Amino acid sequence: MTTGRRLLVGICAALLGAAAALWAASASTWFGATVEVAERGRLSVDASGADLEPALTGVAVLAVAGVAAAVALSGLARRVLGLVLALAALWTGLAVVGRMLAPPSVGELAAAVPGGSLAGPDLGSAGDGVTGTGAPLLGVAGVLLMLAAAGALVVAERVLPRFGARYAVARARPGPADPARAAWQDLDAGRDPTVDRPEDVPRPDGERPIGPV
Repeated sequence: MTTGRRLLVGICAALLGAAAALWAASASTWFGATVEVAERGRLSVDASGADLEPALTGVAVLAVAGVAAAVALSGLARRVLGLVLALAALWTGLAVVGRMLAPPSVGELAAAVPGGSLAGPDLGSAGDGVTGTGAPLLGVAGVLLMLAAAGALVVAERVLPRFGARYAVARARPGPADPARAAWQDLDAGRDPTVDRPEDVPRPDGERPIGPV
């Protein structure tokens, strides 16, 4: 396997790994709290990555789509793909790190739960406070993998194989002529297919004889 092929395989693997990490981060619990709710007592409130950062799932899907695009595209289009993936990864990374550095309050956490059923006047005082998990680190890992793949697409595009161009050349290359069909075409044109035409007989020096066509 050539260097370019190995690099492309590595890029695709990194994008798939990024998609898996981002998807796992979106499905995992990021923060939780125990709150006092009027007439309902103490309740646990948990918010997943998808609750707090819904774009995580979309970026994971984008990473998967980037695998097919990285194989199919070439040249400038492949570099543009790398830039798009890099921008999406940077934006997602800023959002994830921002959540880690500034955890939500109990009220924000309750409002982030689907339906927000615990938000509003029914929410009483905070119980045990907000606690975080290590799930956001999965998002960070996914972002780093996506950035690495995007950077390779932009910087090393010249050494990557171009499957689309090779397929186009293969299709454009004419196939062998059908002798039977060529004979019928000669008969339709009033020529004898059993006699070689002068223009079809190459000279020893590789030139065609001068004569009427």
